Amino acid sequence: MSQQMDLIEMETLGNFVNGAFAASSSERKAAIYNPATGQQIAEVTLSSAEEARDVIKKAADAFPAWSQTSPLKRARVLFRFKELIEKNMDELAALISKEHGKTLPDAKGEMTRGLEVVEFACGIPHLLKGEQSMNVGTGVDSWSMMTPLGVCAGIVPFNFPAMVPMWMFPVALACGNTFILKPSEKVPSTALRMAELLTEAGLPDGVFSIVNGDKEVVDVLLTHDQVEAISFVGSTPVAEYIYNTGCAHGKRIQALGGAKNHMVIMPDANLDEAADALLGAAYGAAGERCMAISVAVPVGEETAERLIEKLKPRVERLKIGPGISESANDMGPLISKQHRDKVVGYINKGVEEGAKLVIDGRALVVEGHEEGYFVGGSLFDHVTPEMAVYKEEIFGPVLSVCRVGTFKDAVELINAHEYGNGTALFTRDGKSAREFAQHIQVGMVGINVPVPVPMAFHSFGGWKRSLFGPLHMHGPDGVRFYTRMKMVTSRWNEHDSSQSVFTMPTMK
Repeated sequence: MSQQMDLIEMETLGNFVNGAFAASSSERKAAIYNPATGQQIAEVTLSSAEEARDVIKKAADAFPAWSQTSPLKRARVLFRFKELIEKNMDELAALISKEHGKTLPDAKGEMTRGLEVVEFACGIPHLLKGEQSMNVGTGVDSWSMMTPLGVCAGIVPFNFPAMVPMWMFPVALACGNTFILKPSEKVPSTALRMAELLTEAGLPDGVFSIVNGDKEVVDVLLTHDQVEAISFVGSTPVAEYIYNTGCAHGKRIQALGGAKNHMVIMPDANLDEAADALLGAAYGAAGERCMAISVAVPVGEETAERLIEKLKPRVERLKIGPGISESANDMGPLISKQHRDKVVGYINKGVEEGAKLVIDGRALVVEGHEEGYFVGGSLFDHVTPEMAVYKEEIFGPVLSVCRVGTFKDAVELINAHEYGNGTALFTRDGKSAREFAQHIQVGMVGINVPVPVPMAFHSFGGWKRSLFGPLHMHGPDGVRFYTRMKMVTSRWNEHDSSQSVFTMPTMK
């Protein structure tokens, strides 16, 4: 049994510092619940500002040796980490399901997508080579070096306890940085277990740390002069705060915010295929995904009627229950009672504003889990852009159907929204697909693909108020974010001679 399992049985989780679990001296705690039962299963200590500063110092102390470790040796640590993740996949998925509530197959899918970034990071030595030009002037050579930043930090949400951290720290570590992770206080166990596996893989002490906490810790990370860069995923208001505060203190920031993802269904689309795709994209992980499709946009009244006809029975057949279950559930609970109440409030608001509630999931009770945080799959029709259920990110199992007359109307509808994270078009027409991909103002686009999350060797990120900062996560942008370029220009004279030059230097 691992140390992490011992910690869970002790019911109080702390930090991970210098290659080992470390109890926090803070008296502030946050309860950890099993969302399927509503029962508290553990608690996590919310670290003090002083503890956060101590973790940063240890990360800064570890940076010189790690940054000078050869990229190949750094990659070999990640290769061993990859093997340990694969070996412990079932245990990690169970931790995710227990604290988040998502089904075990979905948790394993999350682990797999995170593992793809680890695999990408194992090949980063190839991307750190820089460029060289010989004889840019007579006897003068120039070359670039991709150098690490220093101490980097990640602040991550509850909905992907493993995948989102793995978007960040494998790339940062492979590039030679040290890294501090601040997990969501709702789901800390998976991150702590991964930290343990990194140490087992041979990562030196202090190179990767975890500090659990809330805004008090976040503000230290954002303002401390030894933290060079911050990666964040969460809601747009917090992303904007992270970006503005971090930039004001000289940090490099990538902050991914909220989303309202649309799927356009053209009259020529295969509607069975589109309905099946919508079902998984809207209701998978109970809609708690930044890439969830929350708005279906059928083009034409006939398309809309046929789509509703196909969606309604599919939503009614959703199997909803605990994530860890002998039955194969499609969807688990929401993360907390507060979030469940918030989602129910949005459904109430949609009814008040005049949307047609085709399927109502508010009264769902799961037998044997009556205290769990469940909301059934809900479906609205005749939603308009003025409604709260259209404008705002619900982050729950609620799909809105917003009817439009033409393809042009669909593009204009999406482009007018403040978010621009992901979108999809279902069609059989190549011309429409090409035009959609060219003109839609969204960062990630799927053509007959409902959730267009790019592979790890490409970069993930949205447009507009879904992203603050110029660089996306993982892939080539991830390497650019966690490194800075140094240019060297050199000349070796055959004999000693010097002459002062007072004009702008030029090459000869």
